[in-house]
Amino acid sequence: MIVKQNLYSVKIATYNGRMTRLSKENKAARPAQAPKRRVTRAATVRSVPRRRTNDTPYHHGDLHEALLKAAERVLERDGLAGLTLRAVAREAGVSHAAPTHHFGDLTGLLSELAAIGFRQFGQAMAAADASAATPPEKGVASAKAYVAYAQAHPGMYGLMFRSERLDHARPSLHEASEASFAGLTRGVGASRQEEISKEQLTLDQAAAIASAWSLVHGFTMLLLDGRLKTILDRAPEGTSAETVLTAMLGRSASKQPRP
Repeated sequence: MIVKQNLYSVKIATYNGRMTRLSKENKAARPAQAPKRRVTRAATVRSVPRRRTNDTPYHHGDLHEALLKAAERVLERDGLAGLTLRAVAREAGVSHAAPTHHFGDLTGLLSELAAIGFRQFGQAMAAADASAATPPEKGVASAKAYVAYAQAHPGMYGLMFRSERLDHARPSLHEASEASFAGLTRGVGASRQEEISKEQLTLDQAAAIASAWSLVHGFTMLLLDGRLKTILDRAPEGTSAETVLTAMLGRSASKQPRP
């Protein structure tokens, strides 16, 4: 009986030892597990939308001045028919709403642009007048400056005299055109050797101003339209448009009555 118990105890011990050994072998065969990481929620960052390449900035520097310069470039390049608010916005590189914001509508933009033209025009004639010594020379110099400005800025010159496209009640245009007329009046007065008030004219003075303006403006339009070519082709060799203008002014001066 004692022998059987001893044999049983040996078997139990052997079984337990075998199970312990197998457990250790299984643990050694298992791949090591990576330590669990503590998951933390990343801080939410607001993404800033990137400007698309075709987005256009609304403001850049003096936008009012930039739009007028862009409008003048469009006018001289594409003519009055090509001068639209959208064309000006594209030329200036701004949003399509920018010209409307600054000028209201196309008439407003054209009127402000024409005001610039009249100021430049008046300054050119004033500089020419100041450069001449005698009254006859001043008249000729101013007339040549008139034509030269129109040749250099044909689009602007054409716009300045398109009254149906302009708002002459706009202060900037009214002041600039009045200053230009005052310059014309001074030029005619100098050629007549008399002081002419732009506020009050005699009939003779009004006729003299209209005559001088018609002569130079008509000549300018014929020149810009290429209509003088027929005359110049038949004139003596070497005759230029300026030569013809000088001769016309001389004929006009000789016919003017003296006060």
